[in-house]
Amino acid sequence: MKRREFITLLGGAAAAWPLAASAQEPARIYRLGAIIPIGRQSPAIAAFFDEMRLFGFIEGQNLTVLPNGFGVRNDELDERAEALVKATPDVIISGPDNYTHVLQQRTRTIPLVAMTEDMLRAGLVNSLARPGGNITGISLLSPELDGKRQEILIEAAPGARTFRQRARLVARILRGAKPAEIPVEQPTHFELVINLQTAHAIGHEVPAGLVLRADKVIE
Repeated sequence: MKRREFITLLGGAAAAWPLAASAQEPARIYRLGAIIPIGRQSPAIAAFFDEMRLFGFIEGQNLTVLPNGFGVRNDELDERAEALVKATPDVIISGPDNYTHVLQQRTRTIPLVAMTEDMLRAGLVNSLARPGGNITGISLLSPELDGKRQEILIEAAPGARTFRQRARLVARILRGAKPAEIPVEQPTHFELVINLQTAHAIGHEVPAGLVLRADKVIE
């Protein structure tokens, strides 16, 4: 995962849907679960929780984050998913495809906000406009994107806009929206930003060809 953190992939949402009109209940403590391979301290997760604060959901105040959901390895997936579903959080963030499939097999009621490569092709939702069931989220690949951008699809990047999109979707669900009625979001464009400083710090040499294809290079 560290080798990927020097590349930032910013996905623009196809549209911006307003938050649900209802607000969170003042005295309620909301419970958030996660089953994702990215570590809790990664820049992308930090960006997610920063955005959650902006929506009024603050860890340690009105938001509890259930343990053992970040940095989940494939060999831990079944056990962690089973335990999380039994804990019945208000919403679960998940991804990639196989992580979300494992959760979908265990619950059809707990809302899942997933980030996957192609949510429709993976069979996770009935349609992008009306997902149905208990899953919505962000589908990163779409037929409208050119091959260049699909080839460089990289996860867990500092400040990735896709994690901000996910925070907005989680906030909508915590405020009462149903995932079945929240359209799956897709990026309409990607911006590839390569941070050469971070690449050098972790001892990874960025191919010259990839640098030339970048929209922005941080020296």
